[in-house]
Amino acid sequence: MSVEFSVNDRYRLDGAAWTPSHHCAARPQALEPELIVLHCVSLPENEFGTGAPQRLFTGTLDCSEHPSFHDLTDLQVAPHLFIDRLGGVEQFVAFDQQAWHAGLSCWRGRSGCNDFSVGIELEGSVSQAFTDAQYDALVAVLVALLARYPGLSVGHLVGHQDIAPGRKTDPGPLFDWAGLLRRLHAELADNAILT
Repeated sequence: MSVEFSVNDRYRLDGAAWTPSHHCAARPQALEPELIVLHCVSLPENEFGTGAPQRLFTGTLDCSEHPSFHDLTDLQVAPHLFIDRLGGVEQFVAFDQQAWHAGLSCWRGRSGCNDFSVGIELEGSVSQAFTDAQYDALVAVLVALLARYPGLSVGHLVGHQDIAPGRKTDPGPLFDWAGLLRRLHAELADNAILT
């Protein structure tokens, strides 16, 4: 793995671009992350490199830009991290804050997943494969998060569809869970991180 990240004392990922969003709030009882939720986004759908997801996350998207954006008017949403098709990583919300990424959600009988999760958006769609560069960056991000937060483990990594079944379908059937987990386990073993 050529890319390495770490979480600094400002709860940001060193090596990621920092673009703060106001679509966040304090975590209840100062909870630390216990869950990682993977999403995918493209605006317009199946178009990449438009910058529209980033504008959505910062509340600066002009919803008249494209007919498909109409439903996004007044939507306040942001992940902690966004990974573009080239593997670039951008952070919108510090990890000590809840990012508004999960919506109505439940994990292991616990609702309100924003309270205790980290949200990671991959630039993509449920109908297209993700890139090798995205998997490289995602593995590096996950290694950093698991090294920093003892409440996280490989078993606490889910897709949006897993915490909002019937409502969400991302990251979708083309996401390579088996490949990701194989690589992640190898990197964690190399870094002597227990999960």
